[in-house]
Amino acid sequence: MNTLLTMLAAAAPVATGWTAHTLWLRRRLNVARRDPLTGLRTREAFTRRASGLLRDPRAVVVLADVDKFKQINDTFGHAAGDALLKATADRLAHHVGRSGVAGRLGGDEFAAVLIDDHGTAGDVLAVLHGVLARPVDSQDPAVHTTVSLGWARAADFPDDDLSALLRRADEAMYAAKQARAGTRRAGLGRLFATVTGRRAGRAGARADAPVVGVAA
Repeated sequence: MNTLLTMLAAAAPVATGWTAHTLWLRRRLNVARRDPLTGLRTREAFTRRASGLLRDPRAVVVLADVDKFKQINDTFGHAAGDALLKATADRLAHHVGRSGVAGRLGGDEFAAVLIDDHGTAGDVLAVLHGVLARPVDSQDPAVHTTVSLGWARAADFPDDDLSALLRRADEAMYAAKQARAGTRRAGLGRLFATVTGRRAGRAGARADAPVVGVAA
């Protein structure tokens, strides 16, 4: 018995050390998966979580783009622009809730997957559009803008993966931005030409690829 107790006592510091190291690694991994400015998931972390959520037929993919963001930066400075991005991220994450996921894809572009429990995604996103247009707390009231939203219901496109649904949401978002409509659902209204599924100039678009979108 004494030998067993001695062995356990000797092993305890090692076990404690490994536990602390594991916790440290988990914290570091979590930090690496988060955008340092907004706290949202990075593109890679968002993709991993969002792809899993698409197994739920109630899933809705949303793409959000801040309108006239460069004008905010040029007029009020980068600190004001950063505050606007942070506020946008916080509000988006709040509306998506724990059942969904939100991420920052880069710049002033955000994406989310939400679970539409009641089939009211259009109404929810219309409310979100209004919330995102509110002035930023503790900032000059002039530091605000609108955010154009495009969305696609996964069940409408059962053969699409996350990448394809984001392309559809991107097209819908651009249509909303052009029409100043606030939000637009994929599959409704005019489609704009895209390059490999991304509009020219957007991340992921190749200049040498054929145009695959159509205009109605």
